[in-house]
Amino acid sequence: MTIFLFACAQAQPALAYVKFGVRVGGRQVTLKWAQTPVRYFITDFSIPGVTTSDLQGAVGRAFASWQAVPTSAIAYQFGGFTNARPGDDDGLSTLGFLDKPELDRVLGSTSFLVDDATGALLESDIFFNASFPWSVAPNGEAGKFDLESIALHEIGHMSGLGHSALGETELRAGGGRRVLASEAVMFPIAYGAGTVAGRTLRADDIAGISDLYPDGDFNQTTGSISGRVTKDSQGLFGAHVVAFDPANGSMIANFALNAQGEFSIAGLSPGPHVLRVEPIDDADLDSFFDPARTVDIDFRVTYHDRLVIVPRGADSGSVEVKVVRK
Repeated sequence: MTIFLFACAQAQPALAYVKFGVRVGGRQVTLKWAQTPVRYFITDFSIPGVTTSDLQGAVGRAFASWQAVPTSAIAYQFGGFTNARPGDDDGLSTLGFLDKPELDRVLGSTSFLVDDATGALLESDIFFNASFPWSVAPNGEAGKFDLESIALHEIGHMSGLGHSALGETELRAGGGRRVLASEAVMFPIAYGAGTVAGRTLRADDIAGISDLYPDGDFNQTTGSISGRVTKDSQGLFGAHVVAFDPANGSMIANFALNAQGEFSIAGLSPGPHVLRVEPIDDADLDSFFDPARTVDIDFRVTYHDRLVIVPRGADSGSVEVKVVRK
């Protein structure tokens, strides 16, 4: 068995919709639940200002938001309260508070228990750091972090989604980063205390969960763009590729994830899209990729020289975007 850990940062440095994967027998396997509904439990442990009933309510609303995506078949089921804590390897997917004062920039974290032989997802736990002040108020509370917003992000991880790079931040004078704008719940850096802006799924999140767990005619009514990012005629690993739909203003993105610079963005509305390629420069690269990988960020933001037409139920065909050095 293998345990993976993914954290949500308060104000420091994650993939525009990217799916988690594990390597099994030399092949890459997408990390997802084989059966739904995903049954989850809540630790019977409260903190000042948040009762276990409050926790269940906030978490339940976050699960309901993901389950309400009409193009996704993902479903969840509350199994009850438990004395187990998040991180116990007990076969229960448990959410709850843990006191982690040493993790002074981590609001929450998701862990996975995976079968090494098959890649099957056996368990996923989420903890919320009790060292921070939390709120479940409908409109938020000054100085407190919104539990539902952070739960929505962590449940995205629990469902198999990685981080999204669709967001902008600025450096704080005292260290860390402040979110200026976010086009995805799965952006790695949380909004500051006192806001409930992170409670709403965006186009990138919806495309990601629908790609993982497609429902109905999702694959027949949407399309994709695939291709390569190259520099000096060589593939470019780690380039961030964004598809913008001028008809509805939505952005969905992915990364070039191999040495050939190949990328694929699924879940797009049929019609013309603007394609932009950019380096990651908004956070620590280690938040996005294995530190052992070399990510080339020495290139200029580049737009494809023409609109890319996304066909209904099919792929655009290979598109090459050539970038140049800064």
